[in-house]
Amino acid sequence: MVLLGEIFPNFVAETQMGPIHFHDWLGDSWGILFSHPNDFTPVCTTELARVLKLMPEFEKLGVKVIALSCNSIDSHRKWIEDIKAYAEITDEEFPYPIIEDEARKLATLLGMLDPAEIDSHGIPMTARAVFIIDPAKKMRLSILYPATTGRNFDEILRVIESLQLTENYKVATPVDWKVREHVMIQPTVSDDEARMMCNDFKTVPLPSGKTYLRVIPQPLYK
Repeated sequence: MVLLGEIFPNFVAETQMGPIHFHDWLGDSWGILFSHPNDFTPVCTTELARVLKLMPEFEKLGVKVIALSCNSIDSHRKWIEDIKAYAEITDEEFPYPIIEDEARKLATLLGMLDPAEIDSHGIPMTARAVFIIDPAKKMRLSILYPATTGRNFDEILRVIESLQLTENYKVATPVDWKVREHVMIQPTVSDDEARMMCNDFKTVPLPSGKTYLRVIPQPLYK
């Protein structure tokens, strides 16, 4: 199991787009790896179709996308036609790779297996894992959903926006933050440093009298 801040494993895998060495494939980009319990299943099809439609958003953020399902490359290629049909996208070329992991080797290495969900052979299927990896190959976020619950990819895009913003500025994004909304200055930043970031930052008054809630407009980082 990879922990936050650790280097993500440099695995080798086969995909419908050919073999990959993960670190080489990622290059200097951010990356998102998300796993699926099975090909030709309803929730998985809706998820991969949603990612297909969101590819321009991921590309705008400089994020490479790769999926994993515990089925063969031949199965993936046939399933892709269903995914494109559901997404109502007719492009011949599918834009991101889907990893073949029939033996569950990668799913086991990354702690993706869901013991509550088994296939027809009694073998655990992969849960809906999400890993976000930065250009230094470090894992910056992980989310693990059960097989029966589909993910919210708008939330995943929101998280990536937050990670990239806070990578460049000493700020943190508050609850339910959305792009272009106000952010918080990190507690480790002194008031003098805060004034250099924004002359008119606002300090929220609190019963404790402490001045740790300091609010500024979102810095522009793109």
